[in-house]
Amino acid sequence: MLTPAFFFNSIALGFGLAMDAFSVSMANGLAEPHMKKSRMVKMAGVYAFFQFIMPVLGWIAVHTIVQYFKSFQKKIPWIALILLLYIGGKMLIEGIRQKGTQEAAENAQKEAHLSTGAILIQGIATAIDALSVGFTIADYNAVMALLASLIIAIVTFVLCYGGIMIGKKFGVKLANKASILGGCILIAIGIEIFVTGI
Repeated sequence: MLTPAFFFNSIALGFGLAMDAFSVSMANGLAEPHMKKSRMVKMAGVYAFFQFIMPVLGWIAVHTIVQYFKSFQKKIPWIALILLLYIGGKMLIEGIRQKGTQEAAENAQKEAHLSTGAILIQGIATAIDALSVGFTIADYNAVMALLASLIIAIVTFVLCYGGIMIGKKFGVKLANKASILGGCILIAIGIEIFVTGI
């Protein structure tokens, strides 16, 4: 059912999952200060596409393979909690250590103009965590799962486009704070899913 909570959770998931891509977008903006708008749209679009497709693939996996194991349904809140705590905790630690941001900035600076292949690899790398969202939205029907994934993609696109613009102007000084915020959001969502699922 499309309730306000559904939209709120989908948007929150989008913010949480997009923070890695947002950080990389800022680094790319720093590396290419004269990036054209068409390239900015393409880059943000790649990140958004992978943030859309990964939850869909996770949802499909749950409903094709896992549906035959009824006992598995009771474990979904636990799996969602563990996955989101792990992903969120990892982002939180990386943000505090500023490790992920520095590496992203260094990589972006090494390649002043990223190839399409490099952008695709970044898109996959920053969205792979979103595969686990398929487990967290396992109770959704197909339309709700697609809509939630689309909302996540839209949020990702907007954040990444903004991240590139910020990177072009201010660099990656704020990227570690984005990872901390994203980690906190994912941890909170994991706890909320676990509490409501149990």
